[in-house]
Amino acid sequence: MTMENGGDSSDSCSQAGSKSVCVYCGSSFGAKALYSEGAEQLGALFYKLGWKLVYGGGTTGLMGKIARSTMGPDLSGHVHGIIPDALVSKERTDEDKEDVNKALLESVENHKGATPISEDYGNTTIVPDMHTRKRMMASLSDAFVAMPGGYGTFEEIMECITWSQLGIHNKPIILFNIDGFYDKLLEFLKHSIQEGFISVKNGEIIQVASTPQEVVDKIKKYVVPEGRFNLNWNDEGHAHENCGR
Repeated sequence: MTMENGGDSSDSCSQAGSKSVCVYCGSSFGAKALYSEGAEQLGALFYKLGWKLVYGGGTTGLMGKIARSTMGPDLSGHVHGIIPDALVSKERTDEDKEDVNKALLESVENHKGATPISEDYGNTTIVPDMHTRKRMMASLSDAFVAMPGGYGTFEEIMECITWSQLGIHNKPIILFNIDGFYDKLLEFLKHSIQEGFISVKNGEIIQVASTPQEVVDKIKKYVVPEGRFNLNWNDEGHAHENCGR
């Protein structure tokens, strides 16, 4: 486990042949077992391919599931979790997801503990704040995937979409739409296109996958859509400027 003072990470972007994928997802398990199964399957596929997972750190919910799965049975996988110091105290090691979900439903304050994050979940970097966390996650990643999650997941993937629209990065953005979780969001985005707030071309920034293999295939075959803003961000200090965009 390492501490980060908020500066840029020394890690470089992945080279051709391997990928570093940022996955945004819930710190809860959700109402359906399919969500956990999808997280485990995607992590297992990353492990098989030798791809690196970048995620928000921690051991709980879908975040913990995909991290542990990506590490593989021999713990030789590649995982980098990035978590703000304030959230470390909320970590748990409960293996019984029903107990965890029950506790969370009773009160969010039940989601707490003082357990150090195990190396079974990969390397962990502790950062001072949420902005540093998101900047590092973006700079270390070649692609972005959103699995089922809550407010944090929505905010993170929407920021990545906006950054692509503004020309800050050219990286693939995939919604892992397990059991139709994102169907209503996709309907709303179509509505926004119809109402003239999102261009048809910018609607292609987001690709949708329903299986782990499809997630990987969409990342590999991603084509940057035309019609995005052609802006110069070289002086803005964004995380992507040294990441091959």
